Order: sequence, then structure tokens, then C-alpha cells
Amino acid sequence: MEKKDEGKAEKFLKDFGKKVDGFLAELKEAGTRVEGDFQKKYDELKASAEQLKKEAQNKERWKEVEEGLKRAGKEMESAFKAAFKKNENKTNL
Repeated sequence: MEKKDEGKAEKFLKDFGKKVDGFLAELKEAGTRVEGDFQKKYDELKASAEQLKKEAQNKERWKEVEEGLKRAGKEMESAFKAAFKKNENKTNL
């Protein structure tokens, strides 16, 4: 009987070892895949940063942006004035 129990324990440990080996292989594969994903994202961010740096050096482009923002601000100001002006007319009626 003791020999039979010893065989079961050996079989259990052997199966357990195989499962651990399989898990470690999967873990290594996942790590490699994640590392590749991170490298790809890093490269994309690096390229975006370089492009932003180039655009930031283009002063003419930033003038256009500034002018556009000023126009948008004036339009918003006009819209708010119109909205509140209409609102005041309704309350006075």
C-alpha cells in the first residue's frame, strides 16, 4: 500500500511540474508580447513628440492657431452676449 501511495505522489508531482512548466512558458510568451506592445507604443509616442516639436518650431503655424483662437473667442463672446441679451428681454416682458 505504501508503494501505491508513493506512485500517486510521484505522478501528482510530475503532473504538477508539467503544469508549472507550461505556465512559465505561457508567462514568458505573454511577457514577450507585452514588451513588444510597449515598444510599439513607445515608438509611436516618440514619433508624435518629434512631430509636435517640429510643429512647435513653425512660428507661422502658431500664428494661425493664435488667430483662430482669437476669432473663436470673439464669436463665443458674441454668442454669450446674444444669449443673455435675449434672456434679459424675456424677463422684462
